[in-house]
Amino acid sequence: MPKMKSHKGAAKRFHITGTGKVMSMAHHRNNKRMKKTAEKHYDIRGYVPLDATQTKRVKRLLPYAF
Repeated sequence: MPKMKSHKGAAKRFHITGTGKVMSMAHHRNNKRMKKTAEKHYDIRGYVPLDATQTKRVKRLLPYAF
């Protein structure tokens, strides 16, 4: 039985926490950055938990992450 492959694009974009949550980068990061306030830039940096409706899809793309 061959090994399953991880989706490399998903592996670069999502991180799994120790408790099993899927974390992804915050959205609205790169477009029209000059209009955004410093507070908005502060809010969208780093990783945020992925919505529960999308975690099943990510778990299928990353079979060995869980």
